[in-house]
Amino acid sequence: MTVYQRFLTLLLLATNPALAEEQPHSGTTQFMAIADQLEFRDSEGRGGAWDVSAWLGRDIHKLAIASEGEREGPATESAETRLALQRAVTPFWDLQLGWRRDWQPDERNRDWGMLALTGTAPYFVETTVQLFAGGDGRSALRLEMEKEILFTQRLHLVPDVEATLYGQDDPAQGVGHGLSSIEAGLRLRYEMIRQVAPYVGVNWEKAYSRTADYARRDGEAVEKPQFVAGVRLWY
Repeated sequence: MTVYQRFLTLLLLATNPALAEEQPHSGTTQFMAIADQLEFRDSEGRGGAWDVSAWLGRDIHKLAIASEGEREGPATESAETRLALQRAVTPFWDLQLGWRRDWQPDERNRDWGMLALTGTAPYFVETTVQLFAGGDGRSALRLEMEKEILFTQRLHLVPDVEATLYGQDDPAQGVGHGLSSIEAGLRLRYEMIRQVAPYVGVNWEKAYSRTADYARRDGEAVEKPQFVAGVRLWY
């Protein structure tokens, strides 16, 4: 659904609230897959990143799966998988309950329970709030926001920001309590067709607090400005 279509739908529901309850729900099982980011990143070392997701279900209940991560040179720097049951709680917000796994090349994997709220905030800002709880009292909070700015129907500028906080230190994973990291990006994409949109842009990551100390300990950069080029796909 485009921003324009969302605006018309929101306006219609705001002027006639009873319409939301009168809308029939589809009884057809549907499927959607989207690769929001498949990109090359170039800073001090060349690498890449991915952010892909899919869901299967109906209007109210869905099964959702997602994967995201980064590569630095030939090695995977970070990767995670999420699996969740998803339920629509309002016309523009969904609640997710599920599981997350952080994958590590040295097999120091971490498993988390997940509770998330995802949807469209005012001014059409795509927002996701994720709360994670793991073993040994571990906890984490992640906030993601993204907005599409339409120059034309095909040319879109997409700013996004993500902040992650942890409840306690985890030296083995290189994360510290409190604000751990902020990642922000600005991507300009062109929809060749609706399902295929190549893009270029910049991405910036910075570690904070004890996470920054662990990065220095391991000889890693605390701040990473990166040029990115990739493609967005959906089906």
